[in-house]
Amino acid sequence: MSGTSLLLVAGEASGDLHGARLLSELKNLVPSVEAFGLGGGELRRAGLEAVSEENIAVVGITEVLKILKKAKAVFRQVLEEVDRRRPRAAVLVDFPEFNLRLAKELKARGIPVIYYISPQVWAWRRRRVKQIAQRVDLMLVLFPFEAAFYQGHDVAVCHVGHPLIDEVPELNHTWNGGKPPEEAFRIALLPGSRSSELEKLLPRMLETIRHLKKSLPVQPVLIRAATISPEELQPYLDALEETPEVISEDRFSAIAGCHLALCASGTATLETGLLGTPLIVVYRLAPWTYVLAKLLVKVPFFSLVNLVLEKKVVPELVQGEAEPQRVAERAKALLLAPREIEQMRRELGHLRCKLGDRGASRRAAAAVAPWLTGGEKALP
Repeated sequence: MSGTSLLLVAGEASGDLHGARLLSELKNLVPSVEAFGLGGGELRRAGLEAVSEENIAVVGITEVLKILKKAKAVFRQVLEEVDRRRPRAAVLVDFPEFNLRLAKELKARGIPVIYYISPQVWAWRRRRVKQIAQRVDLMLVLFPFEAAFYQGHDVAVCHVGHPLIDEVPELNHTWNGGKPPEEAFRIALLPGSRSSELEKLLPRMLETIRHLKKSLPVQPVLIRAATISPEELQPYLDALEETPEVISEDRFSAIAGCHLALCASGTATLETGLLGTPLIVVYRLAPWTYVLAKLLVKVPFFSLVNLVLEKKVVPELVQGEAEPQRVAERAKALLLAPREIEQMRRELGHLRCKLGDRGASRRAAAAVAPWLTGGEKALP
């Protein structure tokens, strides 16, 4: 085995960012660590040697089937590198459809598996917790309720807290909801970090803006995720009469400067909530994926903001309710209801204390380090 070789696999924008923060902190503890695997720009800048350039991050059954051949090829590439380098350990970040299968292969090869950012087995497909118990040596979780869930299923678990507490700054807002802006309402559009999400949500968000403009002065601000290239975005913009402002750098300031956000379900809802910007969560899945989710999902909300706050603080519009006309009606009603805006922002203010203390990436790195150095694998 290589003394400090580490396999690190992340397949989505949020996992790429959180994995990069973990790797940076890990280098402080184990300076000789050499990480290879899958990741985007953030992980590569943190020092990851990527074994493939392919993007295989999608959501939903139909979408997975479309990229299955490509995903299998990437899977083989990763395992070939594992067999060649024999890493001391593996850190698998979220991305469960790929990473849980990879964990099985790694376990068969005797390579310890640390899983960072749990699959949502507490919400649906709970049978996967048995797979996790067999394949994962240590689960690092972001939320306290996840730790309690895994402890109840005899899985070694460590609650490290949520890294967004360190990553998302506390910024001032230019509008308090009490008085309409003198110019246009700025509406942030966050259609997601996957191509499949962009395809389903961005046209509907842009159509929502068209409906809103019939009765309100609005200015859309499109937040481009790091995993979406300008070239991939351009065809959606070419069809518009008026091109929205597109932001890729300093997105937190841009979101904080908006009066409302239309946001795909996922980590972006937490980022927006931590910034205190009022939001409406919109989402669409392929029909069969949605039917299956309705049957299997065991939680009262699908947005992380409402799950963490344990109440319906932000509107959730999914499938038919996510049609542009309905979203526009809900957005208009919210923008013209200063008391509702103020109440939402007050509730969003509780997110930081709910997500734990600062230093999550450092605690996660401290849990990984002993697997590389041969030290005592105590939970931090």
